Amino acid sequence: MSYFYRLKLMKEAVLVKLPFTSLPLLLQTLSRKSRDMEIKNYSSSTSGFILLGLSSNPQLQKPLFAIFFIMYLLTAVGNVLIILAIYSDPRLHTPMYFFLSNLSFMDICFTTVIVPKMLVNFLSETKVISYVGCLVQMYFFMAFGNTDSYLLASMAIDRLVAICNPLHYDVVMKPWHCLLMLMGSCSISHLHSLFRVLLMSRLSFCASHVIKHFFCDTQPVLKLSCSDTSSSQMVVMTETLAVIVTPFLCIIFSYLQIIVTVLRIPSAAGKWKAFSTCGSHLTVVALFYGSVIYVYFRPLSMYSVVRDRVATVMYTVVTPMLNPFIYSLRNKDMKKGLKKLRDRIYR
Repeated sequence: MSYFYRLKLMKEAVLVKLPFTSLPLLLQTLSRKSRDMEIKNYSSSTSGFILLGLSSNPQLQKPLFAIFFIMYLLTAVGNVLIILAIYSDPRLHTPMYFFLSNLSFMDICFTTVIVPKMLVNFLSETKVISYVGCLVQMYFFMAFGNTDSYLLASMAIDRLVAICNPLHYDVVMKPWHCLLMLMGSCSISHLHSLFRVLLMSRLSFCASHVIKHFFCDTQPVLKLSCSDTSSSQMVVMTETLAVIVTPFLCIIFSYLQIIVTVLRIPSAAGKWKAFSTCGSHLTVVALFYGSVIYVYFRPLSMYSVVRDRVATVMYTVVTPMLNPFIYSLRNKDMKKGLKKLRDRIYR
């Protein structure tokens, strides 16, 4: 019985209630808040926010549309191919590729929350997003982004067990444990997002409603609030540290253990073989966490519009687009899986 088939049976046997059940309540609350805010702060013609996007230069809108449309297509097609290759090749039905397939799915969702709206705004003159739409976008952006970070941590744990404790790998990383890790990643991420969005919905916006960004991110929206945001900033920073730093520290600890174990291997060939299984994962971790740490682990007073836009593009668009290339070009098993998928398609 294959690894993925056993996972399917477990999913059918166990109903895990994620915080999606709280979304209707969240939307109802946001709708009430939206009506109150529109009455209090805006006229009917200016209810919502305006997203400035990456550039206000009219001549750059169509070239930017073409660039990001191509990047979005590459992200969607590349990650779908990774998922199909993993599920169609029994040799890839292992914990590492189980997490990779879910990471690819989350990357598609992650970019879909942001890029389609950005593409519409490139060709639109108004660039308006409603108050509820802004908070819903913020919710799913944080949910899928945080799930990505927890999946990267799960993949680091998988490498830790495979290299440091290979004899117990099948016991530690059995399907039931992997499924629990996936469900835990989703649950924590959505609870975190729900808390953050409910906190943002309590703020008032009295004057400017122009968001100097290409989507509704926490920092630029906080900048617009006329409420006292000091307590909100403190809660956001503390809670972000707890939720985002936890998987990052898990990755650091895992690789420290891996390095210690690999250095004990006497042959250079053995060391290279052990490290080679981690290269793709380390590259993705560096790209993702490098830009995330730069954007979010600074006080609001240090927020820079231009620099943060560039860094945000890195982890919201560029990294999800590069992931399929990183994992396929540096992984012999993935290359074989993709070739097998190609042969099936063109048979």
